[in-house]
Amino acid sequence: SGNYYNQGEIRKKELEQSCCVLGIPASDVTVIDHRDLPDDPAVEWDPQLLATLVLKHIKAKNIDLVLTFDAGGVSGHANHISLYTAVRYSVCKPLWVPPWAAAGLQGCRVLVLESVNLCRKYISFLDVLISCLLPRDALFILTEEETEQAKRAMRCHRSQLLWFRRLYLLCSRYLVVNSLRLL
Repeated sequence: SGNYYNQGEIRKKELEQSCCVLGIPASDVTVIDHRDLPDDPAVEWDPQLLATLVLKHIKAKNIDLVLTFDAGGVSGHANHISLYTAVRYSVCKPLWVPPWAAAGLQGCRVLVLESVNLCRKYISFLDVLISCLLPRDALFILTEEETEQAKRAMRCHRSQLLWFRRLYLLCSRYLVVNSLRLL
């Protein structure tokens, strides 16, 4: 629930505001508030527990595409890495079973967001050139309007706008270009 520094309720509201800016209705936002999944950059979550919760959500919403972090978690955040681990090892494999062989499961593709080194992370639009030259399964280049929308959505997370996130808003390649690979 984003309860790091006991700001869970504030951060839930910020998430809803951010999703609204992105055009995501509140009914499509699920916040998991589980005592064994604390918001803490140093805590690795139990992949089995997390996989169970993610799979339940995938089935309930009939999701056929999941976008998650890669093994680097983009920022090295242990919670982000745990999410990747849960999807990679516990959720992804059963979802790849052909629909005719699965008991009620339909196929689901998983795309992982590529973590890049610190230099590439903060060269903004210049990373488009590098990203175009490197192998990947999908490349999303945001328009200027989409970049501004993403920045407005990020600004909704006021409780988290520390100095390094302000730098992120100014210079991050993730607000301009995102390279992904199929899992």
